[in-house]
Amino acid sequence: MTVRTRFAPSPTGFLHIGGVRTALFAWLFARHHGGQFVLRIEDTDRERSTQAAVDAILEGMAWAGLDWDEGPYYQMQRLDRYQAVAQQLLASGHAYHCYCTRDELDAMRAAQQARGEKPRYDGRCRDRTSPRDGVPPVVRFRTPGEGTIVVEDLVRGRVEFANADLDDLVIMRPDGVPTFHFGVVVDDADMGITHVIRGDDHLNNTPRQMHILAALGEPTPAYAHLPMILGPDGAKLSKRHGAVNVLEYREAGFLPEALLNCLVRLGWAAGDQEIFSIDEMVALFDIDGVNASAARFDPEKLRWINQQHLRGADAGRVAAALLPHYAAAGVDVAGGPPLEGVVDAYRERAATLRDIVDASHYLFGDALPRDEAAFRKHLVPAVRAPLLDLLLRLRALPAWDRAAIHAAVAAAAEAAGLGFGKLGQPLRVAVTGGTVSPPIDATLELVGQARTLARIEAALAGIAAA
Repeated sequence: MTVRTRFAPSPTGFLHIGGVRTALFAWLFARHHGGQFVLRIEDTDRERSTQAAVDAILEGMAWAGLDWDEGPYYQMQRLDRYQAVAQQLLASGHAYHCYCTRDELDAMRAAQQARGEKPRYDGRCRDRTSPRDGVPPVVRFRTPGEGTIVVEDLVRGRVEFANADLDDLVIMRPDGVPTFHFGVVVDDADMGITHVIRGDDHLNNTPRQMHILAALGEPTPAYAHLPMILGPDGAKLSKRHGAVNVLEYREAGFLPEALLNCLVRLGWAAGDQEIFSIDEMVALFDIDGVNASAARFDPEKLRWINQQHLRGADAGRVAAALLPHYAAAGVDVAGGPPLEGVVDAYRERAATLRDIVDASHYLFGDALPRDEAAFRKHLVPAVRAPLLDLLLRLRALPAWDRAAIHAAVAAAAEAAGLGFGKLGQPLRVAVTGGTVSPPIDATLELVGQARTLARIEAALAGIAAA
């Protein structure tokens, strides 16, 4: 059997973290077993579905690297198929037309609630043989009234449902558009889905869908219902816990593989390992490692995981990912140092791409943001002579590299009877505008000889004028 999984989001909003985790698990399961991953857009909610949401889903999937083998399929392009299958069920007696109005259904449910009963459709149109003038009918599935149905869930184990608790659900609306339950079943059957991996909020939907599959004579896929994702406080993950739209994590400077690494650990484990490459996830992931308990998403844990991935990522790839963040910050990198060098200098201190950008503004352009308190503290008359000596030494360097820069700073400090750091910190403030940067020789190498000399000269002029 070729494994075939699917991810089937509704385009009624952005691609959220829970959706990405579901897509990831389905994608990993297919990739681990050499199978196929199908993307399907369930756009039958015509009032809430938008093209902007479709675009956001596709963009989020592409950024995350969750490539699909088939699709995207769109349910609204398959209406003829759903209508044909509904006619098949009507003809076989597994479905019937229901002419109940909304007011009648509301009154029925109100009466049931008044009697302390669970609101449900009471089957009053089950045996109706004639149409009702002026009322466009829906199509309802005729659910078996007795016995039980068993879901052998790959995560939760055996779950039994009493058929008597399942009413006759609507499968087709009067306008010929399928409901969620029916569209899912027809699509999964037509697309040969072997494993349905989705959130556990769908577990109660599964017996209904299994009944429809049985009525159609279609095989039942294996089901795996994933645990809910909670915030760090144990409440259901929401906007108050931070970003939930996957593209917001891109804007915040996270690497996609780091986000996937964080999400794969929400309900799944492989021993005590925390950091996984994509290849390792594919090699190690399987459903039997998924836990049924709810998992907590910790934004601080994500930052730590991202930092680990930043440290090991290809510098050229990280440099390319930095470009839109520099642009968003209004920093023109043209004429500055090679971004690969910036990555190598800053990645050990950074948790996100934005951290690198925020810390390295001074490397680009001639304007230097200044920490005035640092200037007053470190650029004092006592350092003017050592800085002037260093300026002359740096100006005379035939090669602008870390070794030569380090030697020049060491020589100037020794000549002034200072420790390396006693000269290095005023130099850092003069050249970067602040007190924090990579090692001073690496910093000056990135700033470049011309900018370094100009900034030291400006600092000296400031000390003289003070």
